[in-house]
Amino acid sequence: MSLGWTTTVLVVPIVVVLTAGFFYLYDVIVGLLSKTSVRNKVVLITDALSGLGKECAGVFHKGGARLILCGKSWEKLEELADELANSSDPTVTFPPKLVLLDFDDMGSMPEVIDEILECYGCLDILIFNNSLKVKAPAQSLSLEMDRLLMDNNYFGPITLVKGVLPSMISRRNGHLILVNSIQGKIAIPFRTAYSASKHAVQAFFDCLRAEVEEFGISVSTINHTFICCSAAGTTSASKSLLWSLLFVRKPLGVSPEEASAEIVKTLSNKKKEVLIAPSLPKMAIYARSFFPNMFFSVMAAGVKNDKM
Repeated sequence: MSLGWTTTVLVVPIVVVLTAGFFYLYDVIVGLLSKTSVRNKVVLITDALSGLGKECAGVFHKGGARLILCGKSWEKLEELADELANSSDPTVTFPPKLVLLDFDDMGSMPEVIDEILECYGCLDILIFNNSLKVKAPAQSLSLEMDRLLMDNNYFGPITLVKGVLPSMISRRNGHLILVNSIQGKIAIPFRTAYSASKHAVQAFFDCLRAEVEEFGISVSTINHTFICCSAAGTTSASKSLLWSLLFVRKPLGVSPEEASAEIVKTLSNKKKEVLIAPSLPKMAIYARSFFPNMFFSVMAAGVKNDKM
């Protein structure tokens, strides 16, 4: 065996181990920084009663954040607050503030925004994780349903943004995080209203990012396939649909724990855009941009297969 070959055999494993060690240490350091990124910060969660909302509430509460938990049910918000209090050390945590927030009632938004700002006098972090879904052929959806989805997925979040933005601009500080579906980037059949609302809110936050950067305000979007209820409680969509594969992930979607970890990491690194998805949905996004005809053909084929 030549000296060169022997050297290669010895060096390659060392390089691999050192590289793996570097990335491991990087993840550890990022994780430690992330745990301190919310301490004493005023954090609002728009849907604290969802699976992801509860997970974020637990993580941020233990991290020492000053939480403002929003939801449609006062009783369930109180239950969540009690759960957080019973599972944490009251000497190092803050009791969360509770605010009723229902994007179905847009007329109540001015009062809700005032109540939110009165909780601590300011906001540091807003997490928009609310979402209303519907799946149906376009012709079967009423305009009332279209408006309902737009209120919940678009008009509600942007109204809240517009209400708190002046305070953030005056303080030259803040971080807005939109937890959005991958359908904010690509659209699939039978989700016309849902995809339209998700595209709209995605575009709003993308535009807003450039507008508020000079004021020291960060805007991040996190696009996922779907949030599963639990690690073992979600099944994938019908396998007869080609485009149903866009929502398969390991194959259970994104767990609340995984999504909340990504949110905490984004708060630390202030990354502008995060995509939590396996390879196929990522390829679909690129195909939509560079090979639109092929993408549309695949979507149409999926609809035909579904009707067979």
